[in-house]
Amino acid sequence: MTAGPDAGYGPAPAGTAAEIRDAVRSGRRTAVEVCRACLDRIEAEDQRWHAFTAVFRDDALARAAAIDRERDAGEGLDRPLLGVPISIKDVICVQGKLTTAASRILDGFRPPYEATVVRRLRKAGGVIVGSTNCDEFAMGSSTEHSAYGPTRNPWDADRTPGGSSGGAAAAVAAGCGPVAIGSDTGGSIRQPAAFCGVVGLKPTYGRVSRYGLLAYASSLDQIGPVTLTVADAALLLGVLAGRDLQDATSVDRPAEGYTAALTGRADDLRVGVPRRLLEDADTGLDPDVLDAFDRALETIEAAGAVLVDIELPHAAYAVPAYYLLAPAEASSNLARYDGVRYGARAAADAGGALGDRTASPLSRMYDRTRDAGFGAEVKRRIMLGTYALSQGYYDAYYLRAQRVRRLIRGDYETVFDGGDAGAGVHAVAMPTTPTPAFRLGERIEDPLAMYLGDIFTVSANLAGLPAISVPAGLTRARLPVGLQLTGPAFDEATLLRLADVYEKTRPGERILTPDA
Repeated sequence: MTAGPDAGYGPAPAGTAAEIRDAVRSGRRTAVEVCRACLDRIEAEDQRWHAFTAVFRDDALARAAAIDRERDAGEGLDRPLLGVPISIKDVICVQGKLTTAASRILDGFRPPYEATVVRRLRKAGGVIVGSTNCDEFAMGSSTEHSAYGPTRNPWDADRTPGGSSGGAAAAVAAGCGPVAIGSDTGGSIRQPAAFCGVVGLKPTYGRVSRYGLLAYASSLDQIGPVTLTVADAALLLGVLAGRDLQDATSVDRPAEGYTAALTGRADDLRVGVPRRLLEDADTGLDPDVLDAFDRALETIEAAGAVLVDIELPHAAYAVPAYYLLAPAEASSNLARYDGVRYGARAAADAGGALGDRTASPLSRMYDRTRDAGFGAEVKRRIMLGTYALSQGYYDAYYLRAQRVRRLIRGDYETVFDGGDAGAGVHAVAMPTTPTPAFRLGERIEDPLAMYLGDIFTVSANLAGLPAISVPAGLTRARLPVGLQLTGPAFDEATLLRLADVYEKTRPGERILTPDA
């Protein structure tokens, strides 16, 4: 495989989101031409990758035609995503379209409303082309836990694209559109972005509305973009960010000029490196990933930023804290899926011996619906969360995990404001993942190994901070590696500026899509 801006699987809807928008705006290309090229590529290529769960061909072409008519009339030319094809993760509601969270329990569900982020994308001129595959209810790190079957990594079809937004990352990496929208609860945008060699941004908690997101863990979930470039991530965040009265956790802070913030300068920035955390993770840290990370630090330093050794003393406890808190919230959120209001429903007396035969028919229907509808990983996390919230273990597990969460947030606040040590840092740098993409089936029976792969990503969710993964080169096996940068709350502008400088100054070819 080779990397570079010309690599790919044949003719693709060429260009970044910004380039497509400019071409449509100027009349060099029509929105229909761009949309049809994207849809044709999905039809030709997605049988190899299985990145999509649904494609909205007719609706997308109709919307693109409407955009062309408006452009010809001189209307809406200032829309920031004019004619850009966009895919949506299958946990985000698209009105009237199949939205299942990749779960049998929501088989046939078509939401009567639209997620705020989808409305904002449409208003900005985006064309929604389909829904992308994911781990069931966003619970997983490989997109193997899907009722639709696994998604494959375009860099190596025998490997996972990551998860849970694996379909989103695979779609962008395979050239099936320049932008995909995902969700990130513990790394579910950033880890797939790293595995697939693309950019993935998790905004600050509350920066982007969660209305219309099928919740996994409500205090951790955040919606964000997967893109080809950092500049596109900045462009998308400018569209997605902003207060939404339909989401009580949405923060009343205006979206900043994220694109204008990409000044190309990093000589005024300080970047923290938690070397002790990397040493503690050494046994699971792939040597090629560590080498790529060290080269990334050299590039950042050469761009003028100052590297500072920092301590994140409680980050080592982030994974166990996360895998208590997130399942606890999931056990509550997923209680609503009972077969009564929407989705699949099992008969109370369907075959098998499940349940108490003396229970009411309604109770038996609940039990059978949830048993048949949820996959193994979702059941595991519901049981773990219910256990952590139970009366006998609430203090020992759930409350203790909440204390660790506060300590982790405090660690980041200290390194960002400097504490007693003086000037703080503007970002914290880590590898996105300890390994490159692993083989499909390699960890499916070993959930602990799967969970430990989140060691570098979950702390940003626990602390509610923005974080971005940018491509950092390839391993000797030609697999992508990601650099993760985490910033202070609501300072995505500085984070994107640093990531953009790194992306543009990193030695070697820019990674866009793999070669066949």
